[in-house]
Amino acid sequence: AVFTGNPDYYKTSLRNIRSATPKLVLDTAREWLSDGQFVLTINPFPSFSSTQSDVDRSKLPVPDLKADAQFPRFERATLSNGLKIVLAERHSVPVVDMKLLVNSGYAADTLAVPGCARLALDMLDEGTPTRTSIQIGDELDSIGAKLGAGCNLDIAVVSLNTLKDQLDKALDIYADVILHPSFPESDFKRLQKQRLVGIQREKAEPNGLALRIMPGLLYGPNHPYGMPFTGSGSEASVSKLTTADMKRFHETWFKPNNSTLIVVGDTTLAEIAPKLEKLFSGWKQRAVPPIDIAQVKPPASPRVFILDRPGSQQSVIFVGEVAPPKANPEEIAIEIMNDILGGSFTSRVNMNLREDKHWSYGVFTTVVDARGQRPFLSLAPVQGDKTKEALQELQREFSDFVGAKPPTEEERIKTVKDRTLGLAGSWETSAAVSGSIAEIVRFGLSDDYFSSYAGKIEALKQDEIAKAAKTVVHPGELTWVVVGDRSKIEAGIRELNWGEVQLLDTDGKPVK
Repeated sequence: AVFTGNPDYYKTSLRNIRSATPKLVLDTAREWLSDGQFVLTINPFPSFSSTQSDVDRSKLPVPDLKADAQFPRFERATLSNGLKIVLAERHSVPVVDMKLLVNSGYAADTLAVPGCARLALDMLDEGTPTRTSIQIGDELDSIGAKLGAGCNLDIAVVSLNTLKDQLDKALDIYADVILHPSFPESDFKRLQKQRLVGIQREKAEPNGLALRIMPGLLYGPNHPYGMPFTGSGSEASVSKLTTADMKRFHETWFKPNNSTLIVVGDTTLAEIAPKLEKLFSGWKQRAVPPIDIAQVKPPASPRVFILDRPGSQQSVIFVGEVAPPKANPEEIAIEIMNDILGGSFTSRVNMNLREDKHWSYGVFTTVVDARGQRPFLSLAPVQGDKTKEALQELQREFSDFVGAKPPTEEERIKTVKDRTLGLAGSWETSAAVSGSIAEIVRFGLSDDYFSSYAGKIEALKQDEIAKAAKTVVHPGELTWVVVGDRSKIEAGIRELNWGEVQLLDTDGKPVK
């Protein structure tokens, strides 16, 4: 209809199809397929033969390549109001990427209401005194810019991506959203309802449910990291939130002396600093409250918790403990040891439970980045009738990794290659570079952390990786959370005799 200009095109076509007869189809075929214009070309297959090969197919190939990843140099500056600026020039494309890091994040909810930080950041671009959310969206669309906001455990992030020739217009919107969010009541009610529904969805889905429960078990309910890893809070806490809480969060944490602005792209410090000075000159410094990320002690023995999910055909096993903060002398060795244990497809736990046993579609381990003691987690969705056996295999893998079967030299070589050869591609975009700089800022890493990263990985020795494994993995201090059909898995879990088995509800409270 679009091409013919005839609004009744489809109606007419449908009538023609319904009135078609075998004779009409045959006549049409004779008319269009018998005009002599059809040419069929047949090319015979070439002859193939096998040849001798010296390829060793008993092990994975490891390419003999050298890492060639150059992390861009960056500069630092400070505006008159104390806002710190970190800038990396990249002039290959006319784009500027910006990230404002504010020291708050989910951890700040210990001084407010659980779920406040995430909801406040979700609302940041919902309006200002001079712009509605629709106007903000329309203005950004008209210049091809993107603006976003979010949180993690330690920081709130407000990001901007814009074309260079639209930088001034984009910065005006960006500064307005950062400095003057109005938190409209109608938008707040809408997002509050969405968050409550999101919490219900998390509690109904095994992975989301475990991520809600595990932090409180590892850190305790009053620790800044002891709330759900999603930052969503609870139904009770989110229901209590008001726009006054949103404004209080912004007024408390969004201060220039509590923030760093990362700029990556087609600009220079000489060009961007005066623009930022003009836009943010009215942003005044103010003291912010400290967030006490206290040390936590590991449990004296393993703990097992079951969350009943009647009728579930599979069990989701979460196991965790606390590991050293991101900024620690063994960090690079910890990253490599995690890749070997469960951080890659060919890792030990995945090759065992997925490739060898066929009990799971995939098992992995991860060390979640954080300023304080951070979670070391393993996730293993397994078929329900192999829950006990999967728990045993994971425990054995962890014990062997720090005992009888430490990381091997072959595993070290492969993992080092995987890490270093992928670095060049990981910094192709301005957003990726700003993300790595954000790690430097967030964790107080040295400015040369990523420029020397590949060399430090390549210099790692096998014994250093084994030592890092013993720093993180403590088989006798693990916390196990199993989400599955209690009637089918509880007896087997108790047979393991790993200590008291406790039943929890979807809020993480004991079931009597």
